[in-house]
Amino acid sequence: MGTRSNAIKATLVFACLISSAFYLRAGPLSLGPDGRQSAGSQQNYKPGDYLGSDTCQACHPDQFTNFSRTVHGKLEGLASWKDWHVGCESCHGPGKEHVANGGDKTKIRTFKNLTPEQVSDVCLKCHEGSEEHNNYRRGMHGRNNVTCIACHTPHGELQVPKIEAPPPSSQRYLSSIPPDRASVTPLHLLTVAEPKLCQNCHSEQKAQFSQPYHHRVPEGGMKCSDCHNPHGGFQLKQVRLSVGPDAVCLKCHTDKQGPFVFEHAPKKVEGCVICHLPHGSNNPRLLKRDRVAQLCLECHSSIGTLSAGIGIPNTPSFHNLATVKFQNCTTCHVMIHGSNANQFYFR
Repeated sequence: MGTRSNAIKATLVFACLISSAFYLRAGPLSLGPDGRQSAGSQQNYKPGDYLGSDTCQACHPDQFTNFSRTVHGKLEGLASWKDWHVGCESCHGPGKEHVANGGDKTKIRTFKNLTPEQVSDVCLKCHEGSEEHNNYRRGMHGRNNVTCIACHTPHGELQVPKIEAPPPSSQRYLSSIPPDRASVTPLHLLTVAEPKLCQNCHSEQKAQFSQPYHHRVPEGGMKCSDCHNPHGGFQLKQVRLSVGPDAVCLKCHTDKQGPFVFEHAPKKVEGCVICHLPHGSNNPRLLKRDRVAQLCLECHSSIGTLSAGIGIPNTPSFHNLATVKFQNCTTCHVMIHGSNANQFYFR
């Protein structure tokens, strides 16, 4: 049975390698003006149908100027992209018929009349092979028809917001906006810099970051994409990393990682969010409750613990919670995330 299982695994691995090699050798598929993609569509156009981006400059000077500064606009000079269609026509399709018919928009691919899926397919024909974008179609943005160009501007234009009054201190950034921002290519071709871009839709998280205790996202100390992959993932809320719900927290809070001789089960099983609010809180250390004892007693009480067979120890009888010294559990149980020395998490 073991030999047969190994043979099946080897066959599947070999099939995947063959499929990958075929995809890489075939190159990207061309999409028609309607955005549709098919296996034979690459043969629908001849090399002479592509006129080059310089031809587009005559009628679209502003778009050409912005585009030429972007990574997309510089692909033509890279040897590794020699056999690929780059420039304006890599996204909009061949321009011969468009130019011959006096700029007829029906002879070129425009994105206004495409479905969200078709718009994203245009981008993914090049970007799908990267680890960052592999899960876009199964991600929350992809399934909710949030297209690539909802966040990215392939031409490189920036939407500079009008600031009528100084922002509050909690919304100021560490780095100032450069005076020539309108002529600077934005990071990752975003329409607006993070976190403002994300907060345009995620208003609930914007309010959480305005609370007294929060991760330093509004101040520019970190970005939403440091913890979340906006292009999709396997974890809930598109959290980065696929080795557990709290792995994204532990890459910064390394002292809480372990492994420990005595693990605190809730942290290990449920993750950091069982006690902490990741975006912002009214309580120190981003805790869900204003009193540490209240947070602990939600598990360590006589209700639904040992009596239910869960195995969570109840609060000891000598802990008189009416007295001050027992009202802050972490006064004694210091190593609450895990300990290598004491099963009760003493120092």
